[in-house]
Amino acid sequence: EALGVKQNIMLEEETLDEENDFDETPMVKLVNQILTSAVFQRASDIHIDPLDEKTLDLRISTLPTVRGEKVVMRILDLSGSMNKIHSIGLSQKEERQLRQMIAQPNGIVLVSGPTGSGKTTTLYACLNELNNPNVNIVTVEDPVEIKMAGVNQVQVHPDVDLTFANALRSILRQDPNIIMIGEIRDVETAEISIRASLTGHLVLSTIHTNNAIKTITRLLDMDIEPFLIASSLTGIVSQRLVRRLCPECSTHDAPTEAEKSMFDKYHIDVKSVKRAKGCPSCNYKGYAGRVGIFEVLPITKGMQKLIAENAPMSELEKQAQSEGLVTIMQSGLDKVKAGVTTLEEVMKVASE
Repeated sequence: EALGVKQNIMLEEETLDEENDFDETPMVKLVNQILTSAVFQRASDIHIDPLDEKTLDLRISTLPTVRGEKVVMRILDLSGSMNKIHSIGLSQKEERQLRQMIAQPNGIVLVSGPTGSGKTTTLYACLNELNNPNVNIVTVEDPVEIKMAGVNQVQVHPDVDLTFANALRSILRQDPNIIMIGEIRDVETAEISIRASLTGHLVLSTIHTNNAIKTITRLLDMDIEPFLIASSLTGIVSQRLVRRLCPECSTHDAPTEAEKSMFDKYHIDVKSVKRAKGCPSCNYKGYAGRVGIFEVLPITKGMQKLIAENAPMSELEKQAQSEGLVTIMQSGLDKVKAGVTTLEEVMKVASE
């Protein structure tokens, strides 16, 4: 009986510890702070107003766990989402290459990367540049994240059979000049997209691959004919997001031996780097905002020839390097050298 009482006490202590851990989570702290402040100020009602007239959209995912509800919120700052191409972090060379890709009257431009790498932001930046009263732009999205004036946006509804593929078929009868597809998820969508790009339409879309070359092999793995890929693909942008150093508190420092070794490997001469510190402006995190690091691959005649011949990935990589491809890692290191971010941030998202 004494043992049973002891076990109950231990279980109660563990439960209290778990509750205390839950009370320490940032979201609970924030809610408690708001409620405490409201009580202290004798508020009869609580409402939250936009800060600096900013409009935020929240995409929320919840998951019931044994310790309570787990919530992940994706924050979309609509006031800052309508970027232009020059503001997303591309180098001058990368920006010039992307502009040349989307200036074509037809063809397909793909933006690749994992979830949360900023692909949709890049697509919207391209649409923002292309949007004018003389062009008919139609998008198919899941969901429509940002509403754009002058753009015909369609949200897919699989429950009523309005899939990406079915929406695309309908769009092609709307005489569009430019088509944006939120994501190429399956073979059918890929085939219709390529067919559209070969019949006088500029097609922009995203795809989940790790780099530019693997985007080509992914299309080949979908059993799409190599000659169709070669004749339709205009270019690929692969990207990641890294945190941007706070401009108010970042400090200069000499690179470590490990950092020197990494820069030497890519023939980048660096005398000093910047470190994250932390201040009131960045909530003592050392970082403020995020910026993209990119790999931009225009499909040249040389690349077209290799793709049409179904050349192995090693040959495609060799050709891309000979044409001056800057990899995601190199792009990240360039931003470290420029003091925009840190090597730690780049290493989290880029592989050698």
